[in-house]
Amino acid sequence: QLQLVESGGGVVQSGGSLRLSCAASGYTLGYYAMGWFRQAPGKEREGVSCISSLDGMTYYTDSVKGRFTMSRDKDKKTVSLQRNTLRPEDTAVYSCAAAMMHGSTCTALVDEYAYWGQGIQVTVSS
Repeated sequence: QLQLVESGGGVVQSGGSLRLSCAASGYTLGYYAMGWFRQAPGKEREGVSCISSLDGMTYYTDSVKGRFTMSRDKDKKTVSLQRNTLRPEDTAVYSCAAAMMHGSTCTALVDEYAYWGQGIQVTVSS
């Protein structure tokens, strides 16, 4: 079974940068679209970004456009989320997820993802 493990969380000051990584074990991610999601206290989980399996097409939710960049490495076992100009409202538990979705598309819908990492805390201090 595909297992995902996030790393790179922590505490950062407002305006700073942090890079999250998601490593897959057991399988490559060649046939999976990948997504990053976050959940802040008292709020529902929201899709932050996603990347397609075939050509690396990306999507970003409006609040992170221009600040976050999602990528995947060539062996397709790791995806990353580079986050710049962080704001206190970016504080949340971030999770990566995989959806069996091959092609030039991805989705930020939670229900489309079958495999999830355990999540990692990111705190942005003001």
